Amino acid sequence: MSDKSVTAINEATISIEELDRIEKQAASISCPLPLPEHEKNSLMEEIKELLEQKDAVLIAHYYVDDDLQELALKTGGHVSDSLEMARFGHDHPAQTLIVAGVRFMGETAKILNPEKRVLMVEDEATCSLDLSCPIDRFSTFCDAHPDRKVVVYANTSAAIKARSDWVVTSGIALDIVRHLHEQGEKILWAPDRHLGDYIQHQTGADMLLWGGVCVVHDEYRSKELMLMKEEMPDAMVLVHPESPRSIIQLADFVGSTTGLINAVQQSDAKRFIVATDRGIFYKMRSIAGDKELIEAPTAGKGASCVSCGHCPWMAINTLHKIRDILKNGGKTIEIDNKIAKQALIPIQRMLDFAAQREVDMKIRGDA
Repeated sequence: MSDKSVTAINEATISIEELDRIEKQAASISCPLPLPEHEKNSLMEEIKELLEQKDAVLIAHYYVDDDLQELALKTGGHVSDSLEMARFGHDHPAQTLIVAGVRFMGETAKILNPEKRVLMVEDEATCSLDLSCPIDRFSTFCDAHPDRKVVVYANTSAAIKARSDWVVTSGIALDIVRHLHEQGEKILWAPDRHLGDYIQHQTGADMLLWGGVCVVHDEYRSKELMLMKEEMPDAMVLVHPESPRSIIQLADFVGSTTGLINAVQQSDAKRFIVATDRGIFYKMRSIAGDKELIEAPTAGKGASCVSCGHCPWMAINTLHKIRDILKNGGKTIEIDNKIAKQALIPIQRMLDFAAQREVDMKIRGDA
């Protein structure tokens, strides 16, 4: 798909003005300062006791701040991508799931765990991709293209998932779209235009793209990255596919959050330039502490540096807020029963596809 055709789709789905408004909303968020070590340790001990008392478990995303990832691991919780967060919550015996991340992650956890109580650490934590794809306009867009399979990224609301045929993560999106393309299907993709563009070029599928972007990944600048590569020729460039094509073209490896973590662990390189949320560095350092990690540059002509490599909504998840919702209660994630049941169908379709893929890989000897 040419840049011109992608731009036409973007204008039909979300305007530049709307993207600017979302960007300004992200820029208005005041991210908290790091806690003194003694205060952090005291809070962690208090929260550990409260989690036990409340029969609760903390599940955190790779992009929240280090303190929360550390706490989740120390208290028997889990740190992962959004789908694995929900899966862990399903398998864990705790009846209350505390989700450190953004709202669509809490909704996914609730969809897969309808019998459990799901609380967000920060109820106002959202995602620019989710904000950029309102259900009314998305439904109209889908209705205008009834001949296409609707494939949506996990970074979407429960209502968007319920309107889709498939829900995908960045780790399995290529395989699913390639499978659909081989079946002769045409795709309607939402909401991240950069990830959709990457998948389209990798698979050759006929795809219409929604126009959303991630405020973190959209900030990376190719000129500055090229200069950094020249200064550090030994560095391996790791890029998440939510980044613009100009950044992806400079990558040594393109992959999902989990894929980038695995690349650091498995590569012989000693230095990495990483184009994704810097929250991922906590996990990378825990498995490859001898390797140097460098944030890909966001500064440069045209960059607003809204996120500067870190999602502001992820950053407002804090230890104090975890303590407060455990002590005083918080707003539970509630999803209309009809929407939740409908949203589960495309999610389960993805899970079944992933399970079959693992079986096929074992048969082929690839696993």
